Amino acid sequence: MKKMEVGSKVPTFELNDQNGQQFKLETVLGKKNLVIYFYPKDDSPGCTKEACSFRDQFEVFADADAMIIGISAQSVESHLEFAKKHRLNYTLLSDTGNKVRNLFGVPSSLFGLIPGRVTYVVNKEGKIAYLFNSQIQAQKHVDEALRIIQELR
Repeated sequence: MKKMEVGSKVPTFELNDQNGQQFKLETVLGKKNLVIYFYPKDDSPGCTKEACSFRDQFEVFADADAMIIGISAQSVESHLEFAKKHRLNYTLLSDTGNKVRNLFGVPSSLFGLIPGRVTYVVNKEGKIAYLFNSQIQAQKHVDEALRIIQELR
């Protein structure tokens, strides 16, 4: 499993979003800055806090020409319920087989029992400009991503 790091070219992928529509990364790659965040599970306390923080900062990211993409292993239906419940205004992708998580080399924590929480900031050159890995500091993922996105402007 190749681990993505700063400077790595982001791998392209296709997954279904919360509305069941196919999302192809290559359609936005190079056009926008991207914040791709992997999270453990819909509606768990830390993930809800993180997702809602991204929602609350959506305009700031949009102003910096950045698109937010959340990815976890739950189903399209689970993502749709999560998005509706918390009024999430960005793309959630269903990675049921963890193919994309493995493509990025996102580590697990707690002896491999909990999928990792890692945020990648991808610049318009399609390269990883920054990554932040912390299972417990859900809020800091948003703060760090914002800080880097604003530097990319």
